[in-house]
Amino acid sequence: MRFTKPQKVSTLDIRAFTDGNTRDQVHFFNEFGRGLREYGFVVIEGHGIPPDLIRDCYGKTKAFFDLPREIKTQYLVPQGGGQRGYTAMGQEHAKDSKHPDIKEFWHVGRETFTHKENQNRYPANIWPDAHVNGFKPAFESLYTRLESMASTLLQATSLYLGLARNTLSEMIVDGNSIIRALHYPPLADDQFKSGAVRAAAHEDINFITILCEATESGLELLTHDGKWLAVESGPGQMVVDSGDMLSRICNDLIPSTTHRVVNPAGSKNVARYSMPFFVHPHSQCHLNVLPTCVSAQNPAKHAPIIADEFLHQRLREIGLVKA
Repeated sequence: MRFTKPQKVSTLDIRAFTDGNTRDQVHFFNEFGRGLREYGFVVIEGHGIPPDLIRDCYGKTKAFFDLPREIKTQYLVPQGGGQRGYTAMGQEHAKDSKHPDIKEFWHVGRETFTHKENQNRYPANIWPDAHVNGFKPAFESLYTRLESMASTLLQATSLYLGLARNTLSEMIVDGNSIIRALHYPPLADDQFKSGAVRAAAHEDINFITILCEATESGLELLTHDGKWLAVESGPGQMVVDSGDMLSRICNDLIPSTTHRVVNPAGSKNVARYSMPFFVHPHSQCHLNVLPTCVSAQNPAKHAPIIADEFLHQRLREIGLVKA
């Protein structure tokens, strides 16, 4: 009888790259790159982001979404495309999906800039501190730490692709990265019957996504052989996945992997909270195919495009910006 090794996303300790010797660093960036190429997902531990900070942000997330609807809607940003503040239930859908996702969310963007000329390129944050005490300082701290982690992971990705170490990390300086604090409520009977899901199959728009450990399971990725694989993370771990922008400049060597959040079953029909950090380049970044990803056998597949133009194109496709 033949036994096949069960499929599982790799788990790597980022300290091998930040604190290890040259051999450790080479092993990390090769395994990280291999994991992204194989699954588009890698589990990272040893990141050093305090668990108390993550729990505090989740507590503030729950406190906001527990507010009455008439208060939450005060934080909607008209014509904002969901880029900052509150987005209500039923507004976002996966590309080509007939049903809106069963979720509501809050977006936190950049507060500090390295280059002053970039300060007015993005929508300004709004904060619900009048109703949730301490929301702003907690999420500002988490944002700073996640961005530092993202920079490190993109340095590893650059080395894996045969580029100078800071090639990709420099693209996210003053980038339009966002934390999305998500609430998936328990499903009612009619929602189970409607065909809608918490988050329908989709790919992320950005370079990479760092997902703080969610409060409940449900995340699944689509493997190369067309099977859905559950992605689990434990305490102190982050899930990292690659998105459309990274795949585009890598000439599809690293995929933008399709994933979803499935509906709960039985006793698991409880609220789910998650906090992905969508890592974006700066708005004027040129998303050109990288020279190390092009060969006679694999010519460039994507035309040049500016990051902000690509972002708004995708926001229209998922219903957050009207055509």
